[in-house]
Amino acid sequence: MKLVGMLDSPFVRRTFITARMLDIPVEHVSLSVFRNFAEFHAINPLVKAPTLVLDDGGVMVDSSQIIDWFERIAPPGRSLLPAVGDDLRRCLQLVGWGLAAAEKSVHRYYETSVRAAATRSPDWIERASGQIRASYALIDRHVGDAAWLCGSRPTQADVTVAVAWRFTRATSPGLVDDSDYPHLAALASQAEALPAFRAADFT
Repeated sequence: MKLVGMLDSPFVRRTFITARMLDIPVEHVSLSVFRNFAEFHAINPLVKAPTLVLDDGGVMVDSSQIIDWFERIAPPGRSLLPAVGDDLRRCLQLVGWGLAAAEKSVHRYYETSVRAAATRSPDWIERASGQIRASYALIDRHVGDAAWLCGSRPTQADVTVAVAWRFTRATSPGLVDDSDYPHLAALASQAEALPAFRAADFT
């Protein structure tokens, strides 16, 4: 299988890291939806990252759908989700909050760095900024005393939240600070030290 997209995308990066942590072999094809549009279009006419090219040539899109597929084909015992009950609910809840932060951070980046300056909306940027901060404040309040968000080992919640945090810090300097969300910042730092995260580093 091939995973197509740039690792500076939080959605590509969470998918790549998940594959590594689930011990699923994928070849990473680093293509930009902007700079490599024609080449990406030849692989997937939707030009959506991440794209997973399956062994039979079919394609899948959307990080959550691809990750769900990875969970279903992963070796036994390698899931990044608790099996049942309150732990699963908590994990999915935190994944959703992390995805919200990532999504709003991508929207803000496009508005501030991709859209022409003359057409940018300061009100929209401020609204997205507030939603990003609210997402991280909510997550920070739910970091408990366990080693990871949902227990003694990293789960998809840790992957998604840490990836979102790194993306926001990289694309919106000064928007959020470690001191504002100290529990989240410590968690993200711990996650970034994992081998799967280091393999997905970007500049």
